[in-house]
Amino acid sequence: MELVMAIAIGALTTCGVWLMLRPRTYQVIMGLCLLGYGVNLFIFSMGRLSVDSEPVLTPGLPATLLQYDDPMPQALVLTAIVIGFAMTALFLVVLLAQRGFFGNDHVDGQGDAE
Repeated sequence: MELVMAIAIGALTTCGVWLMLRPRTYQVIMGLCLLGYGVNLFIFSMGRLSVDSEPVLTPGLPATLLQYDDPMPQALVLTAIVIGFAMTALFLVVLLAQRGFFGNDHVDGQGDAE
């Protein structure tokens, strides 16, 4: 499971950085989203990858880290997902405003060379 998670984090980060280096704002926004998902997976994996472990204390089980997962990374990722959706919506509004004002969606404000 760790190998699949590492490959997913690497693929999301690589695609996100590649898209952020593109000249159009929509591609930059998608790159930011993918990079955010990669960072969220990385933070989530820091809480320990395990199957059938409880995130909260339950009676009858000893309170050791072998029995439970750390709930802090899960809470951080959940908060980051919500903030990520809000930032994506804000960026899309800025993208549409830029396209309306300038007539193109290039990062540097200059259109395609014809």
